[in-house]
Amino acid sequence: MLNQLLKEYEYELKSSHTLSEASIKAYMNDLRHYIAYLNHRNIKHPDAVTKHTLQAYLMTLRKKHRSVATINRKLSAMKKFHQYLLQEKIVSENVLLAVTRPKQGKRLPVVLSLEEIEALIEAAQGESPLHIRNLAIIELLYGSGLRISELLDLKTEDLHINMGFITVTGKGSKERIVPVGSEAAKALKKYLEAARLTLSKTPTPYVFLNRFGKPMSRIGFYQILKDLAQKANLGKEVSPHTLRHSFATHLLEAGVDLRYVQEMLGHGDVATTELYTHLSKKQLIAVYDMHHPYARKKEDKT
Repeated sequence: MLNQLLKEYEYELKSSHTLSEASIKAYMNDLRHYIAYLNHRNIKHPDAVTKHTLQAYLMTLRKKHRSVATINRKLSAMKKFHQYLLQEKIVSENVLLAVTRPKQGKRLPVVLSLEEIEALIEAAQGESPLHIRNLAIIELLYGSGLRISELLDLKTEDLHINMGFITVTGKGSKERIVPVGSEAAKALKKYLEAARLTLSKTPTPYVFLNRFGKPMSRIGFYQILKDLAQKANLGKEVSPHTLRHSFATHLLEAGVDLRYVQEMLGHGDVATTELYTHLSKKQLIAVYDMHHPYARKKEDKT
């Protein structure tokens, strides 16, 4: 019965058109593991699932050394599945509501210094179409704080370079206007004029193309960025989000109001943006400890 209910729930998710195909795939993968556990416990009906059952399942995940983030993601999928069962009157209550989510410590994101950003930009320099494209992407990710998905989804109609901004569609299909700095505008113009037409094989509205003239993929750019970080000798793991984190942190360190940064990043909740203020404070303390004479004296005494 449980397997059949899972198939029906998958059909419900696909027909609702509220989740992407990737999200549905992730949900179903988590739920299949959950249902397999219930079948192993000889639980045939979802109404037989108790808080004790769920706690035992969570314990198996911990024994497998699953991260808190992974466990919480699985719990989220399970909760929505049980809510669906409640709505369909298959269960009498959503037992997941009684389960407390494990607390996840906040991890501060990796941020590049201005010198590291400059080294990355230097590594991207070159006159080939691919070099010109890569530089435009780096300048735009750092100069405007875009998510990689937002950047790869950009279409030529979204660009208003001469007016100093682009139109971005972010999470939840929310549209926002994002300023484009002079360096990013210059790199983007050069790409459009000197490289994009060379890369383009067939007409496409997408701005950033791969060597085959197709829209650039997330995986493709991750590899490009990894190569550029190695070339720049950064010595740390760099992702597209690292450039977004650096954008936000550098603005806040320069005194830009938190609300403006929130708007540019497209955060629905200012609490998400506040993470970068904590990061700035941490960096400030690190700089103090490194350079202030009294801080050095304390280290010398130990």
